[in-house]
Amino acid sequence: MNAISGRLAGRVAIVTGASRGIGLAIARRLVAEGARVGLTARRPEALTEAVAALGGPAYAVAVPGRADDPAHRAAAVREVGAAFGPVDLLVNNTGINPVHGPLAELDLAAARKILDVNLVAALGWVQEVCAAGMTERGGCVVNVSSIAGLAPSPGIAFYGVTKAALNHLTASLAVELGPAIRVNAVAPGVVKTRFAAALYEGREDEVAARYPLGRLGVPQDVAGAVAFLAGPDAAWITGQTIVCDGGVTLAGRSG
Repeated sequence: MNAISGRLAGRVAIVTGASRGIGLAIARRLVAEGARVGLTARRPEALTEAVAALGGPAYAVAVPGRADDPAHRAAAVREVGAAFGPVDLLVNNTGINPVHGPLAELDLAAARKILDVNLVAALGWVQEVCAAGMTERGGCVVNVSSIAGLAPSPGIAFYGVTKAALNHLTASLAVELGPAIRVNAVAPGVVKTRFAAALYEGREDEVAARYPLGRLGVPQDVAGAVAFLAGPDAAWITGQTIVCDGGVTLAGRSG
């Protein structure tokens, strides 16, 4: 895969939830910037295809598993380190939202699962890379949040609650881990992926009309923001949640 720049040359990254959509676009952009990337997701077959799309094992390795499984997190950090060297860039992209409806009717078991995957697992990944030496070597963490964490989002409210907590976790980690590790987040609006399809399918023009930039996001929009935060141009930025939403929150909307 041809690099578009060498800004991330020599960097070793883990991108979670990277078999498709935003995660794969992020991995693709990091490789194009010169990094080597470990991909994690639940489905081995999809990860195998993703590695091939990135140019093969010279550029990417796959470690299948669940983000909320501590053994998987430890194995991923270990295997990526063995393939490319110590991890110095972590992108927490995994997120789930298996329910839709009012909070008063939310199944609490589902709520705990969403919290575990969207928030607790993100902290677990940070703990794992720190234990593997990032605290001493230095590095960068980018969390993929959502504009649902910035304002109430009826129907997906608890997902938004976990993303609001992720934004606060981002700021708290930035304070605790600096100056060695920078920690930032990206909060996308509606991005055209399978994950968000229910928010726009069959009415894309109507949804896009709410956006000052006149279109929904695509995975590459988020990937570019992540690459910026991971690179040297963001060397004096930490603890921030960068809104990447085509301007929709300026109109007081959440997608």
